[in-house]
Amino acid sequence: QHSLRTRQNKKKNPKTLKKKEKKMAILCTTTSPAEKEHEPKQDLEKDQTPLIFNPSLLNLQSQIPNQFIWPDEEKPSIDIPELNVPFIDLSSHDSTLEAPRVIAEAGTKHGFFLVVNHGVSESLISDAHRLMERFFDMPLAGKQKAQRKPGESCGYASSFTGRFSTKLPWKETLSFQFSNDKSGSRTVQDYFSDTLGQEFEQFGKVYQDYCEAMSSLSLKIMELLGLSLGVNRDYFRGFFEENDSIMRLNHYPLCQTPDLTLGTGPHCDPSSLTILHQDHVNGLQVFVDNQWQSIRPNPKAFVVNIGDTFMALSNGIFKSCLHRAVVNRESARKSMAFFLCPKKDKVVKPPSDILEKMTARKYPDFTWSMFLEFTQKHYRADVNTLDSFSNWVITNKNPI
Repeated sequence: QHSLRTRQNKKKNPKTLKKKEKKMAILCTTTSPAEKEHEPKQDLEKDQTPLIFNPSLLNLQSQIPNQFIWPDEEKPSIDIPELNVPFIDLSSHDSTLEAPRVIAEAGTKHGFFLVVNHGVSESLISDAHRLMERFFDMPLAGKQKAQRKPGESCGYASSFTGRFSTKLPWKETLSFQFSNDKSGSRTVQDYFSDTLGQEFEQFGKVYQDYCEAMSSLSLKIMELLGLSLGVNRDYFRGFFEENDSIMRLNHYPLCQTPDLTLGTGPHCDPSSLTILHQDHVNGLQVFVDNQWQSIRPNPKAFVVNIGDTFMALSNGIFKSCLHRAVVNRESARKSMAFFLCPKKDKVVKPPSDILEKMTARKYPDFTWSMFLEFTQKHYRADVNTLDSFSNWVITNKNPI
């Protein structure tokens, strides 16, 4: 096996763009977790003033700050093929028969599929997109009322300027927590009113409804995931019935030099399941069959992908796939991502039905609160996040 140094040397003079892309992904996927585990992830120096990412100013500049310029081996390519993503029709009478087979095939290969006829109101989706646009069109000072605090996963973030100093993503986000618990709490609605003021009450109502719709949809998908793994259809639904999830609004502004930067760098989602709705602008790319492939926006469909936590629940049978987002100079892009996560104190371990068929456990027991803290305070999510976290849990003998 080649060392990391050898792999990097081989990338200096790639003969073709395709070979360059393949080598880049190999670099991402084969770096030793042991090497990355001790790599400082929050690399902003204490005395260093964070860069301010203000889209209304930066999207007109022909020269972007160096912090947003990615290494040559990771820069996006211009033309890539389109991924043939399987469709799951939830309205079909045969969905519980055909869908598990399709999901099993996608889950073991790349972990991505589309869901159509999902039952989520078109008007609700439209309202959520409209209000997202209103929020990101606000002056920076207004958005900063919800500024994310260091070490936290929710709030407004203008790129990762307060956390990292290199390979910054060309985006701004607003993230907030959603709790589907028995108390019937309105966590999203309260967040908008408490953080941004009563004038954002309508935002809170719309995104509370949207998150509740996403939670219900994710539980239906969890039934199908259970069937596809040979587990009782109610097992994973019950596991996630009371979830502590995260909703994120993404804005990828115009960029005059889109060939130098990325909207989101290559990573696997640490959460269990991601349900994404894209606007009409292309940008989502997945690394499958040793090459980057795009997922075309479809307003009638949700893009669903498996995350690291569910990969651990399946004992590695289903894959959490490497993906990224690219930007362009013609159109800004927006998307809404619902990250389904277990209740924070729930122990993540595969069901006995899966373990009985396998010889060994691939990952230690952990809770979502442990994994979330790891990704927010100790590690920048990439393709090795789950392996690095597992090593960290074992090395530190963290109690559950």
